[in-house]
Amino acid sequence: MPTSNENKSFWLGFTAVAIFAITLPMTKWAMGYRPDGSFEAAFSPLFIAFGRAAVAGVLSVVYLFAVKAKKPTAAQIRILFVMALGNVFGFPIFQTLGLLYVTSAHAAVFNGILPLLTAILSALIFRQKPSFGFWLCATLGGALVMSFALFRTGTIVLHWGDFLILLAILLCAMGYAFGAKLSQTMPAPEALCWMLTLSLPITVPASFLTWPEHSISATAWSGFAYLSIFSMWFGMMVWYHALTLGGAVRVSQVQLLQSFMSIALAAPLLNETIDGMTIVFACAVVSVAFIGKKMPLQTKTKPLPDSQTNHTINPSLKKP
Repeated sequence: MPTSNENKSFWLGFTAVAIFAITLPMTKWAMGYRPDGSFEAAFSPLFIAFGRAAVAGVLSVVYLFAVKAKKPTAAQIRILFVMALGNVFGFPIFQTLGLLYVTSAHAAVFNGILPLLTAILSALIFRQKPSFGFWLCATLGGALVMSFALFRTGTIVLHWGDFLILLAILLCAMGYAFGAKLSQTMPAPEALCWMLTLSLPITVPASFLTWPEHSISATAWSGFAYLSIFSMWFGMMVWYHALTLGGAVRVSQVQLLQSFMSIALAAPLLNETIDGMTIVFACAVVSVAFIGKKMPLQTKTKPLPDSQTNHTINPSLKKP
């Protein structure tokens, strides 16, 4: 039976995924795509990527001062830079560039392999040995969403935009996995905020250099504001906490739902339609995600003792 922490981590993960699901439509808004299907000049992909990280970084500085957070150690800073490479720079930049070539619904389907990549990287980092049933569910879930992409496009040929989206997903999975690792020795919200704060020397100047020279509509500003406050900051705080509480390998499978939630939300936000095939695949992926959540995990080695970290590991993370 799932423990209370596992149930809590699942619902926290679901909340974060619901926030992330609107990211693709909001990115399209920020790029100039209007809800009625028309297009107007708006923010550039690079400004969106750097600007949202800069705004989230300022919010992070305020948070760190408010909670009187301890400074990270040299070892933790190294992990923070890896996290930033994936979640601050790699994923936002390549995803936004990819959306120049593909629709948000198309990109959302490719996001379905993110949980599998996160599970693989997390299993390696945490030296965990997921059961055969878990890997079967993870692989089946990834296969379902890739099959969905095949049926929707009618081709298995990947385009330039597809490669950009796939690279973004790989870097995002890397950031998630290392973020969960760091959150074992540092509170999850502080890990996220330090990552964004340490990135400010790059994100702030880059934001000014890519600042648009033309006027921006209220729709584009709304999309950018959502990306900055919710997708890049609040949603990430909730997500990292869920990964820490329930385990990155297991909780990452909740993100299988994100592709279909993004497609559903793209209908009212970007004037896109939802067909019956989307509903069928969504139901199948939901079933796989819930089954995978119940599969057992094994740890290969014992965690580091508290004396080797600067933060006491949460008792809920320790094995009984």
